[in-house]
Amino acid sequence: MLIPRYYFAHDFEDFYEYLLACPHTRRTFRKGDLLWNLGENVTRVYYILSGIALTSLEHENGLRKISSLHSTGTIFPGAHRLRFKIEHSISTSALSDMEVLCFSNEDFLDMLCTNRELNLCTIDWYATYINLLLYESAHQKYNSSFIKLCNLLYLFLQNSPRGKEGRIDLTQENIAEILSMTRVNAARNLARLRDEQIIVPHRKWIQVIDLKALEAYCSEETLSR
Repeated sequence: MLIPRYYFAHDFEDFYEYLLACPHTRRTFRKGDLLWNLGENVTRVYYILSGIALTSLEHENGLRKISSLHSTGTIFPGAHRLRFKIEHSISTSALSDMEVLCFSNEDFLDMLCTNRELNLCTIDWYATYINLLLYESAHQKYNSSFIKLCNLLYLFLQNSPRGKEGRIDLTQENIAEILSMTRVNAARNLARLRDEQIIVPHRKWIQVIDLKALEAYCSEETLSR
């Protein structure tokens, strides 16, 4: 059974050669660059060759909620024929230097129509993204702030980048913005996990040293078993 993901990577690696043969441009983004500007509809689709992109929703009151991260071998944001107002509030920025293949929305729609396997893979990818949104709205929303944090750390561990097992590259600020809590609340809950010797916090990342103890605090909907 699949569990929710906040970190998306390697979903479309099997289509790399096909994507190279389709009309595209190759682009680079520096850390902090926006992949598209706030206030505009999304008209480009990116296949990420390297680096990490962070997607968040910017509220009119100035608050921000991080929704997901996207890295090597995945496609974001996908293509569709509709235009949604909420797109104007979506911000996707380079968390590190990035290199991507860039496709127009129209070209990618044509690719979906002609390549059945790419189409099916894209549908599966959308399903995993919808699963995350449903998990947050129908489950995570009703947990205590401490359980929310434990769930988040567990899910990031299950989908951590290759070669970084046991390490979670999130700052305290990132955690607060993903979970829609104050930084004070996030710091208090992280301190509890630290004091119970479940994690070792670092300046820009977290090391989980007792996975079993972390799992014991997670909600059943979150666990992979």
